[in-house]
Amino acid sequence: MPRDTLTADQIVRAAIRLLDEEGLDGLNMRSLGQRLNSAATAIYWHIKTKDDLVRLAGDAIWDEVELPDPDATDWRAAAASLATGMHAMLTRHPWLGQAFGSHLLYGPAKSRYDEHGLTVYERAGFTPDEADRAAATVFVFVLGSTLGTAAQVSLTRRLNKDGDAERALAETMAEATAIAQRFPRLRERLTTVPPAADYAAAPGGTFEFGLNSILDGFEALLAAGRRGCG
Repeated sequence: MPRDTLTADQIVRAAIRLLDEEGLDGLNMRSLGQRLNSAATAIYWHIKTKDDLVRLAGDAIWDEVELPDPDATDWRAAAASLATGMHAMLTRHPWLGQAFGSHLLYGPAKSRYDEHGLTVYERAGFTPDEADRAAATVFVFVLGSTLGTAAQVSLTRRLNKDGDAERALAETMAEATAIAQRFPRLRERLTTVPPAADYAAAPGGTFEFGLNSILDGFEALLAAGRRGCG
């Protein structure tokens, strides 16, 4: 595809698909050019560096998160919707969680999400400073809750390149389970009926439990009139 017919949006969309399949390590201009039937030099005409490309792709996927109408629902439902939407987006694109630790990420789509979150918490009754803390608390929780998925995807991809990922994971889980059997609470979890399917996996409903606990805490602070936490 010649550079005069290639657009930045086409490049970013192709980069997102490549990142979803290959992760951050698999993104390079040559592979991207092959997907676009274009020379790498044509991509550089529109987007100067790989870091710029990751930043643009990382911002574009924030548009996937539906922004609830604060006037049409209560603050807690809106906050839960934002958090759940972010969680789903990060699960679909596990490379973004990793990119937070290696790239400078910003853009209008992410800013719209942040603005919406602050609006929700201010309408709940928090001051602007408190709304910022509340939004940051939920953001960090949601991001942390998806890091396990991102790590699993990255690890499996690497193990597949080095050999038999399924066998390596099975052997590791067997060793980890044998060690866990020495500890009574871990042993009890492994012998529950039905037994835990994966020693390393988080229990079902962990994300929902954590999010509800955070929002319960926000409600308690608002009701008690002692929102500030120093």
